[in-house]
Amino acid sequence: MDNKKLRSEILSWKKKRNALILAHNYQIPEIQDIADFVGDSLELSQKASKSSTKIIVFCGVHFMAESASILSPDKTVLIPDLEAGCSLASMIEAKTLRQWKKRYPEAIVVSYVNTSAEVKAESDYCCTSTNAVKIVNSLPKDKQVLFVPDMFLGDYVAKTTGRQNMIMFPGECHVHAKVKLIDVTKKMNQYPDADFLIHPECGCVSTCMHYAANGHIPNKKTYILSTGGMTRHVRKSPKKDFVIATETGILYRLKKENPWKNFIPLREDMVCHFMKMITLPKLLSSLKNLEFEVRVPKEIAQKARIPIERMLKLSS
Repeated sequence: MDNKKLRSEILSWKKKRNALILAHNYQIPEIQDIADFVGDSLELSQKASKSSTKIIVFCGVHFMAESASILSPDKTVLIPDLEAGCSLASMIEAKTLRQWKKRYPEAIVVSYVNTSAEVKAESDYCCTSTNAVKIVNSLPKDKQVLFVPDMFLGDYVAKTTGRQNMIMFPGECHVHAKVKLIDVTKKMNQYPDADFLIHPECGCVSTCMHYAANGHIPNKKTYILSTGGMTRHVRKSPKKDFVIATETGILYRLKKENPWKNFIPLREDMVCHFMKMITLPKLLSSLKNLEFEVRVPKEIAQKARIPIERMLKLSS
């Protein structure tokens, strides 16, 4: 079946099911084009919870569908491919976090949303790359903070807040971790007029902060942003050229929304194969056969909702 026929079938089944299709910024172009909404993980879960539809098809990775299920317990949340996981989320399990909590019994646990429902259920607060600094700044200064699972985002938060009592779990995203400062400086020499948009999960993020603060790289054109922050920055910026340091899937959305601007990936190999697993045939099958449902057990969902709601309250 060609893409045109697939699209027609998907839209027909979406109408029959009265379903909402959500797609993460890193999804393949065909999925982004047919989705009702494209955004970052938290934006998508919030869209799901506010929607009147009873069926949500989440085109992203598993922890995102779990978050949607936690926030929308009365809805059916589907993911078109159960194998669409996340290397960062898999870095820590609830059992491991409980062990860390025993080592640091007085610490406040802040978990990045890129974690499983079980890990969220063991946490005090959740955060996104957009609001991580705000969440940590809201906590008592004399309390230790155990930040899981991304050490690069945690280091960025510690340096931004000036907090000396943060303990970072040694986890990383396999896509963002490969970024080095030399990648940034090379591209800056190639594109001297471009803005540099760097995701805080990147392996070079704290080094970039240091170099920008000391004038070794231009501070006024280096921005550390979430994917949602990148889309907003590009929309408002008068600049024409942008170097993007995150998963390459976002380049499609940026170009689609800003066709007169140029977007250059910092590295061509910043591709998450998990994010590319969902295809039009899988989306169609999900709608037709109501596969595959992601439902978080009630007890875990109730516990996990607490740190998520604390985050949402502080972010409002």
